[in-house]
Amino acid sequence: MASVEVSGDNIEASRVSGTSVYDIQGEKLGSIEDVVLGKRDGRVKYAILSFGGFLGIGEEHYPLPWETLKYDERQGGYVVGIPIEQLKGAPNYNRSARPAWDDPDYGRGIDDYYGMRPVL
Repeated sequence: MASVEVSGDNIEASRVSGTSVYDIQGEKLGSIEDVVLGKRDGRVKYAILSFGGFLGIGEEHYPLPWETLKYDERQGGYVVGIPIEQLKGAPNYNRSARPAWDDPDYGRGIDDYYGMRPVL
């Protein structure tokens, strides 16, 4: 899915998956593979950016704090203002790995990498 048409500010999580993600120059970086919700507060915490590889082989998954993404109606996708080199060095996992979402240190490591302060 290259773009998502939305009206208003709300969208189903199932429609976010597959939405393209661009850098600030408009170059496509990849797409959103999934979103991670806070189990207790229901907030969207992270978008899982999938990029790299070829036909899904060698593809890496990069959890991005949701606050780093801005929806761009013109492009029909999300824009992230993080340089590609910073993204390539970010916490990530491959398709065969399971992220440790049940470990609070895992999320803190992601937030620390991007300089995000947790919302209490």
